[in-house]
Amino acid sequence: MTSPRRPDVRVHPSLEMLSRAAADSLVGIAQASVEERGRFAVALSGGNIPRTLYRLLATECRAVVPWRQVHVFWGDERYVSPEDPQSNYRMIKETLLDRVPVPGDHVHPMPTLLPEIEEAAEAYEQEIMSFFPGQRPRFDLILLGMGSDGHIASLFPQNPVLDEQARIVAAVREERTDPPLRLTLTLPAINHAANVHFLVAGKDKAAALERSLAQKADPASAPASAVSPVDGKVVWWVDEAAAPAPGR
Repeated sequence: MTSPRRPDVRVHPSLEMLSRAAADSLVGIAQASVEERGRFAVALSGGNIPRTLYRLLATECRAVVPWRQVHVFWGDERYVSPEDPQSNYRMIKETLLDRVPVPGDHVHPMPTLLPEIEEAAEAYEQEIMSFFPGQRPRFDLILLGMGSDGHIASLFPQNPVLDEQARIVAAVREERTDPPLRLTLTLPAINHAANVHFLVAGKDKAAALERSLAQKADPASAPASAVSPVDGKVVWWVDEAAAPAPGR
C-alpha cells in the first residue's frame, strides 16, 4: 500500500519571514554542498516572490554564502532578450548577481537569442549535461515559485510538456501567457534534485496550493503535485495568506 503524501509545509506570518527562513536554509545547503563536493549548483526562480529572498542573500547573508563556489542556473525563462523587463535573467542579475561575488563563468543563463526555441532548449540541456559529466544532472537545490493557476517554473496545467519523460530542458508554448514562448526545466530534472524549495505567498495562491498538497497527485491541474524527488527533499515555504486552512 502506498503511504499518504506528507508534504513539509512551513508556514510563516509574512513573505519577509518566510524568505528569512528560506534564506537560512539555502545558506546551510550551500555550505554543506561546498564542503562535500566543492561547489553548490542551484537553479533559481523568476517572478516577484523570490525578490525578498534574493535581497536577503545579497545583504544580510552575503558574508556566509560561499559565492566563489556557487553555480547559478535558471529553472525557467521567458523567451525574450536578456535586457527585457520580463526576463528572469535580468531580474536575478539586478537583485542578486550584481551584488555578490559569483564568478562570471559560474552563471549559466538560459539562451534566448537563438532563432529557434527548440534549439535553445537543446543547447541549455547540453550545458547542464556538460556541467554534470558522466552522471544524471542533480542540482543541489531547485527554487520554485507557483502561479495562481498552479504553474511551477514554466510547467503549466494541461501543457504537454508535463508529460515529458526524457528531456531535462524543454521548449514551452503556452498561449495563455505573455510571452507565450518559454524554456523550462522538466519534471525529470526537478525530480532528480537533492532539494526542491517552493516559495508561495499571497491569498491568490491558496487554491492552487491546496490542489498541490492534496494526497492524490494531479499534475494536469496542479503541476507541483508531481514534484517528488527520487532521493531528495521538498520544502514548502508558505505565508499565512496562502496556507491551507487548519485541519486540511
